[in-house]
Amino acid sequence: MKYEFTGQSRTVNGVTVRQIKRISDGLIGGWIESEKNLDQNGDCFIYDNAVVYGEALVFGNARVSGYALVYGNALVSDDAWVYGNAMVSDDAWVYDNARVYGNAIVYGNAWVYGNAIVYGNAWVFDYASVYGNAMVYGNTKVSGDAVITD
Repeated sequence: MKYEFTGQSRTVNGVTVRQIKRISDGLIGGWIESEKNLDQNGDCFIYDNAVVYGEALVFGNARVSGYALVYGNALVSDDAWVYGNAMVSDDAWVYDNARVYGNAIVYGNAWVYGNAIVYGNAWVFDYASVYGNAMVYGNTKVSGDAVITD
């Protein structure tokens, strides 16, 4: 076991989530609905006030921190990092070394991967893909079958 529940809970968007604590060093982490949201393998972890719920899963060496929300059937894996006030939801997948942060939103069946960065107030949604060394930022919205790469 890599983490355990602290006994603290709260409600986020009508869902009861429980706070976690890393066993190896006692670090108080973020919030998950159930053990299915954070893999016990790898170095993945949920920090700060970040919340993961629904069928969403964080695995590999991925990190979710700040006030980020990951929910629905979203996946965050490999060495990806979702942080700040970012949201990843529905069937979105953030993986490889990708970063999603600020107030960025990734949802639908969107994929962000490689060394891609999505930040600021950017949205990536529907079936859009952002990958390679691409950066999407500001108030940009990428949707549909759009592909953004370097």
